[in-house]
Amino acid sequence: MKVEKVSFGSIKIDGKEFREDIIIEKGEIKQRNKSVSRKFKHIYGHTPLTIEENIPWDCETLVIANGFYGALPIKEEVIEEAKRRGVEVKIVKTGELPEIFNRFDLTKTNFVIHLTC
Repeated sequence: MKVEKVSFGSIKIDGKEFREDIIIEKGEIKQRNKSVSRKFKHIYGHTPLTIEENIPWDCETLVIANGFYGALPIKEEVIEEAKRRGVEVKIVKTGELPEIFNRFDLTKTNFVIHLTC
């Protein structure tokens, strides 16, 4: 699996372009279900990442690509849940993904990728 191109609002992986936030779990790409987190948008000014979402916890490392400007709010409960589960969290800007993606073992690393902000 290779991240070929990232631009504000889109990501291209293995020739396929995605225009919605995605999850990569065990090498499988899924759409991020952020609808369950929208109820917090009025607090953060943006829909945050919450534990109510389909976060792919079955991994050693969870990489959260928090947008081009690093503006995706991540509720503290996500970090606390990761610690409770023994999952290391790495937070990176989405634009860095093409450079760092291949450093991670996809059998041990899952991703939450936010494509804007």
